[in-house]
This record gives sequence, C-alpha cells and structure tokens, in this order.
Amino acid sequence: MKHELVERNTGLLGALILVAISFGGLAEIVPLFFQKDTTEPVEGLRPLTALELEGRDIYRREGCVGCHSQMIRPFRAETERYGHYNVAGEGLYEHNFLWGSKRTGPDLARVGGRYTDEWHRRHMYDPRDVVPESIMPAYPWLFERTLDGRATPAKMRALKRLGVPYAEEEIAAARGEVEGVPEIDALIAYLQQLGTVLEGAR
Repeated sequence: MKHELVERNTGLLGALILVAISFGGLAEIVPLFFQKDTTEPVEGLRPLTALELEGRDIYRREGCVGCHSQMIRPFRAETERYGHYNVAGEGLYEHNFLWGSKRTGPDLARVGGRYTDEWHRRHMYDPRDVVPESIMPAYPWLFERTLDGRATPAKMRALKRLGVPYAEEEIAAARGEVEGVPEIDALIAYLQQLGTVLEGAR
C-alpha cells in the first residue's frame, strides 16, 4: 500500500529519488576529501608560469577543449595510446578543469615534450603539413597577435585566492614576462608542460 502511494504521487517519488541520489553521491564523494592522493599535489607539481597561463587561456578561447580531452581513463586501451591515466593530484591547481569529453582529435593530457616546438608551430599554422589526414583548422592569427600582459597579474591573483601557490614576486613580474610575446609561443608553452609532472607517465 505504501509502495502504491509513492508510485502514484509523482512529487513524493521525485523527492525520494533525489534523497536516494544525494545519499549515494555523498557516500561516493565525501571520502575523497580525506584521501591524501586526492587532496595533495603530486611531487613536483607547480603552478603554470605567466606564459603558460596565457597559453591556457588561448587554448580555451580557441575552443581546443571542444575537440581534445585532457583526461586519460584507467583502461588499457587508453593508457597504451596516451600514457599513464590521470591522477587527482595532477590537477589541484586547475581552475577550471579542461578534462573535456570529446575526442575529435587525440587526448592531450600527456602531450608535453612529445613533439618539438617547431612541430607545434607547423601544426598550428597548417595541421595537414604534419598530419595529412587531420581535420583540425589552421590558426595563422596566433602567429600575428601578441600578448599585452595587462590582465596576467590579476589572473594570477585570482588563482592565488583559489589556492594556487603563486608568490608575489611571480605576480609582479608576470606582465613583463608575457608582454609582446606572440600568442603561438604562449600556446606552445602551455602544451609543452601538459602531463610532464607525473614520473614515468608518458
């Protein structure tokens, strides 16, 4: 009888489903807040430099995350192709996460150091020059535009408030480090550090 009462009352059924999902979610998520490997950075993790941070913003602006994920799952097919699966301690300074969910292009979580800077330049200017079957668009404007660095210190201060350990000296020097640098150099700097902190990951 009670079962029928719940099934016939959609509002009550919805509320009970919400309660069940909430308790299940809490049971899965709350323990992670107390596990060392999910709350502490992996050894060697450092914040992005001013140039890498600007490159990350270019990566987001150009929509790279729409075609490239940065999340290797712990499955053999993934790790054999891309390298060690991602661990939580690698992403503690990421705000917002760029894990992505679509792989029109390959996953980039461990792309750092895999190719030379010159390869990346050729690839961004004309992807089919280095990967003939590529459907990636070209980004020639990245070679023409330069950074002004005006907003870089403010970005770093905002990240510092979120727990990214930037020193005041790094923030003070940020504008000078990026001002006048071509956008392509910033993007490459960002790509070249991806996945390089976890020992033996590539």
